[in-house]
Amino acid sequence: MTTSRSATIERQTAETQISLKLNIDGSGQSHIESGVGFLDHMLTLFSKHGLFDLEVSCQGDTQVDAHHTTEDIGICLGQAFSKALGDKRGIQRYGHIVLPMEETLVTAAVDLSGRNYVVFNAPMPAAKIGDFDSELVEDFWYSFASNALCNYHILLHYGRNTHHIAEAIFKASARALRIATTLDSRQTGIPSTKGVL
Repeated sequence: MTTSRSATIERQTAETQISLKLNIDGSGQSHIESGVGFLDHMLTLFSKHGLFDLEVSCQGDTQVDAHHTTEDIGICLGQAFSKALGDKRGIQRYGHIVLPMEETLVTAAVDLSGRNYVVFNAPMPAAKIGDFDSELVEDFWYSFASNALCNYHILLHYGRNTHHIAEAIFKASARALRIATTLDSRQTGIPSTKGVL
C-alpha cells in the first residue's frame, strides 16, 4: 500500500500569508479561502476535477489587487505538488486532455519532468472577469509550473466567453495533472532514462 502523497506549504511575505494543504490521492474535497472570489471558484473546480483534496487559506493585499494573492497561491500549489510527489517513482509523468466548456475548447498538456517550461497560448477576449484581471490566469500557471518543475502547455483552440476560457484552463489542467500523477502499476521505477526527475 502506497503512502498518501500529501504536502503542507506555509508561505509568508509582506504581501501574502498562505497556508495550503494538498493530498494528491484525494477525492476532490476542498476548502478555499483565498480572499479572491473568482480564484476560489477556479481552485474549487481544480480540486474536484483533479480529485485532489485541497485546502487554501490566504490573507493577501487584495486592497491593492488580486495579483500577489493569485501568483503566490500558484507558487504554493506548485511547491505542494513537487513535495507530495517526492522522487516521482511509479507515476505516469505525462498527462494531457482536450476539454470542452460550452463554446470553448482547450488542450492542456503536462510533463512532470523536473524542469519548468511554459507555453501558454490562450488569449483572453476580455480584460476582466468580474473584478478579476483575466491576465492573472496565465500568471497563476506560470507560478505553478515554475515551482512544480513541470512542462506545462495550454492551447486555446477557440472560445468567446472569458469566464469559460479560464474555467476550461483550470479544469483541463486538473485533468492533465490527474493523469500525470496517477501511479502506473507497470512503472516500478523513475519514468526517465536519466533515473531521476
